[in-house]
Amino acid sequence: MVIVSIAPEPVSLPHPALPAADWADRHVFSGAGPQGTALEVSKRMLGRPPGWIRGLMALRNRIVSLFGLKAADLGVAETTSVAGFPVVSEREGQVVLGFNDSHLDFRIVVDVEAKGADNSKVAVTTLVKRHNAFGRLYIAVVTPFHRVIVRSTLGQLARD
Repeated sequence: MVIVSIAPEPVSLPHPALPAADWADRHVFSGAGPQGTALEVSKRMLGRPPGWIRGLMALRNRIVSLFGLKAADLGVAETTSVAGFPVVSEREGQVVLGFNDSHLDFRIVVDVEAKGADNSKVAVTTLVKRHNAFGRLYIAVVTPFHRVIVRSTLGQLARD
């Protein structure tokens, strides 16, 4: 039997990936599973989202396009982006994804610590700097969905 844990963890701000962030959350996967670089793990985690996540993101993209905001293109997995999120930086054990938009700047920080085939840790930290009332409203609306999506994508690592 494989034991996997996916749990929220506190985040300390400011964070080096987005020092001006005013909203953050972090979820951690612990257990047997992910091997490889942080970029490879990110692609496995985000590159093949289930249909319900693709549907939510398509709906999100249609809605935000009405306001002239950037769309995320799930399913794109190239060297310079993961699931449509540009790679901001990469170093051993960590990749930072994200972009800046008119309503908010965001980063997805994926930290990977492999302690052997049966003991790995992957932490996903989401950082947001809200610029205006629309950014605050947007985060308030998407936060419940965000948390379910992050837990689901981390769970994908256990299923791989």
